[in-house]
Amino acid sequence: MPTPPLKLDSPPEAGSSQIVNASYLTLSLPHPPQLFYRHGWQSWSLAAWTEPTPLPVQRPAILHPLQTDPHYANDKSPHSSWVGAVEFDEDDILLLGSLGLDAHVWLNENQLEGDALRPKGVSKGQHEADECEWFIARGNEKSVFAKYAAELGKRFGKRSSKPLPRVWCSWYSLYTAIDESILHRIFDDLNDLPFDVLQVDDGWQLSIGDWEANEKFPSGMNALAEKIKSTGRKAGLWLAPLIAVESSRLFQEHPDWFLRSENGKFVSAGFNWGEQLYALDTSHPAVLEWLSALIKQVRAWGFDYLKLDFLYAGALPGKRFMDLPREEAYRGALKIMRDAIGADAYFLACGAPIIPSLGLCNALRVGPDVSDKWEDPRDATLLYNFTTPGTRNAIRTSINRLWLQPLVAVDPDVAYFIEQENALSLEQKQLLQDLALICNFKATSDLPQWMTSAERESLRGFLQAAPQVKQLSRAKFQLDDRIVDFSSALALPNPPRGLTKLPATFLGWLGNRPFALNMFHRLNESAFRKKRGRAEIESSK
Repeated sequence: MPTPPLKLDSPPEAGSSQIVNASYLTLSLPHPPQLFYRHGWQSWSLAAWTEPTPLPVQRPAILHPLQTDPHYANDKSPHSSWVGAVEFDEDDILLLGSLGLDAHVWLNENQLEGDALRPKGVSKGQHEADECEWFIARGNEKSVFAKYAAELGKRFGKRSSKPLPRVWCSWYSLYTAIDESILHRIFDDLNDLPFDVLQVDDGWQLSIGDWEANEKFPSGMNALAEKIKSTGRKAGLWLAPLIAVESSRLFQEHPDWFLRSENGKFVSAGFNWGEQLYALDTSHPAVLEWLSALIKQVRAWGFDYLKLDFLYAGALPGKRFMDLPREEAYRGALKIMRDAIGADAYFLACGAPIIPSLGLCNALRVGPDVSDKWEDPRDATLLYNFTTPGTRNAIRTSINRLWLQPLVAVDPDVAYFIEQENALSLEQKQLLQDLALICNFKATSDLPQWMTSAERESLRGFLQAAPQVKQLSRAKFQLDDRIVDFSSALALPNPPRGLTKLPATFLGWLGNRPFALNMFHRLNESAFRKKRGRAEIESSK
């Protein structure tokens, strides 16, 4: 039987902390907070300090499974995954965080009941544990999050001692428009730059779910890994092992491996690549066996840096083969894949539930994808969606997750250096570069044929830099003798109001239509091919 609700009428004194056991607790606040820290469920989900009021539900709803925790996507109260905090004054923060899985925190705004942080188990009757540990701390922001991270480290494991690699990846320059020939030329042209890893991203596989080389890679994946290694770098590969598109052979041949709802329908993992995505049931023995074999095959090809993406699918709500809470099932599958990867290879988790991934991956993406644009007003203002690719979105959430650094290497995504094929200002590119230096996770996707001599030297200096970093405030950092201010990226725009509500409602409706998403997918694919064509022209000069 679950333990009775626990009510704490007064928070800890400043500078103190405590751990309590409860399946449900209410923590009364001494007075209304000025700000609320909301922590998103997975890599791309929003993490930010905001006003202590509800945010509009992000749109479109069809993308909730791949952008946020769909179990809470429509919750009207301010809420947060695993950990929440309130700010009374600048140095007076009250933090409440779970030290286990499947947990959520709310901020109750009902003035009749008084302000309160209200956490409880996420699973709501879905094999919920009798109780879990909750960490409560009060003090300045740095101290309360450091204490919370230390307690998480005792339970999930601390940061790997492996050196952080310097990575070139194919995604942000060529997206899916990659093939064997252009990658070979790029690998050769990067020879004089101090990269540790050359990583091949999406576009090499037969299908999402069918992880074999497609016709664009006639020599096979072994040969591709060997080509990378011939340059003196480690070979990296992207794959998304916990999802499949409906047209994949995996889904067609093994429908019983996929997560279903209580009424027997397949659970949506979102919509991408012009198709519906479905989630593998990470509690199914056959799925676990298949995952282990897949990762061992990738390692046998010669890849020793793996970027495993869209991992949230393993923890989506649904009816599982085994009677397990969803985050426990996910963590079990992640351990199977970690064992198959081996201790000598590097594992970057992306699109991953944050707390359940700790201790099992070397690095963790901590924000949405960057892009060559600062912000899309359509997504930010009309759809109120901060999980979509965009440099401002990536910086905002990554800055608000730097407290994870004692637990895992944090990946803020790539930095840009080129002016060609890029709409970011010099100042915006510099913010991305500085964030990478703060995280000490350095990566880019810039093509060598698009770099000027000055840009190439700037990239070289970035890859070799090791500045002393000191955080001065929530938004300001000192890198050696430079002050960097990320304030321009942290604030959220105002929700749609007045005349903007109508186009916002229409866009939200349109975004839920697969035909519209397919249209955008085709337009993107066309843009990728044109970009690839321009890269080919530059290569031939």
